[in-house]
Amino acid sequence: LPVSCSIVCTGTGAECILSGIMSVNGKKVLHMDRNSYYGGDSASITPLEDLYKRFNLPGSPPDSMGKGRDWNVDLVPKFLMANGLMGLFEKRRFRKFLVFVANFDENDPKTMEGVDPKKTTMREIYKKFDLGQEVMDFTGHSLALYRTDDYLDQPCMEAINRIKLYSESLARYGKSPYLYPLYGLGELPQGFARLSAIYGGTYMLNKPIEEIVMENGKVVGVKSEGEIARCKQLICDPSYIMDRVTKVGQVIRAICILSHPIANTGDVNSCQIIIPQNQVNRKHDIYVCMISFAHNVAAQGKYIAIVSTTVETGEPEKEIKPALDLLEPIEQKFVSISDQYAPTDIGTESQIFISRSYDATTHFETTCDDIKDIYKRMTGSEFDFAEMERKKKDTFGDDDS
Repeated sequence: LPVSCSIVCTGTGAECILSGIMSVNGKKVLHMDRNSYYGGDSASITPLEDLYKRFNLPGSPPDSMGKGRDWNVDLVPKFLMANGLMGLFEKRRFRKFLVFVANFDENDPKTMEGVDPKKTTMREIYKKFDLGQEVMDFTGHSLALYRTDDYLDQPCMEAINRIKLYSESLARYGKSPYLYPLYGLGELPQGFARLSAIYGGTYMLNKPIEEIVMENGKVVGVKSEGEIARCKQLICDPSYIMDRVTKVGQVIRAICILSHPIANTGDVNSCQIIIPQNQVNRKHDIYVCMISFAHNVAAQGKYIAIVSTTVETGEPEKEIKPALDLLEPIEQKFVSISDQYAPTDIGTESQIFISRSYDATTHFETTCDDIKDIYKRMTGSEFDFAEMERKKKDTFGDDDS
């Protein structure tokens, strides 16, 4: 182990993103994980036989599933907003609303049409354009990616910016506002791990964490296999420090293997479906993420659909039935229920910064919020994306000859 460093990271999920960022910022980072693979709870499982073992299914995958190595199955799928809509939406009122949102500039009163971005609520905006409940549900939960309806009675600026992000992302690629890594989401933490290494970070897998060393209420190091690496700050997922987190809920996920695309989606190779809570008399939305052989995550002609939601009752599998019904016939199903944890320690005293468990959403918005929040608590400043832009010399070196 290195004798000392600025930051120790444990866990290779969202923690990889933070270690990459901190390495670029000049911090000396040591990153360890007890597992032999990247991704933690959000790993991509390959070969398919390992998925059967993980869920304790008897026997091996049938021959109809193809080669086991052709599969990279995400345990927690998340789409990335591409950042970058009009032909899809023909309803005149909704079109007017989208044009209003696209043109809205809080620094230009001419674009506001009498709206005060700091006072006018989103509910009042919907009313201004005479939009019905179903359109509100769709806009708030599928475009703006809100998980509850609390936003309706808050100032509209944040919601407008969220809808703008969706529109710009869709405009960038035409068919979808989302990106997904080939070979599964496990590629994402590996990419940030490589970024960290470029800037001097050290990565060690298969490293059990035996003790978090504290002095006077502050972290000063971590102990692994009898050695101590001293540090000033620690980033970790909840599983490494259960005495500083609290359970905040549960998530049910069903990984479903299909031999067909989801019906009524135009036979696309990938899609995201969000069933708004109001449509199914729930307090939480139900999410469906479908990817396929086109993303190098499944055998030829096969599709993976993953259904998820926040558990509300004692019968979680019944709660996702509306989504499972959309997927039939299902060739094989893998169901898990995971506890969700949140830190009780914000880290300013202990200098231990704990990420939140992955929620039920199939997008990265909440994970990004968590990363930015941890960054601010660690550094005292807001995260600036411009600082992450790699300069030419990062790729080609300093030699001008």
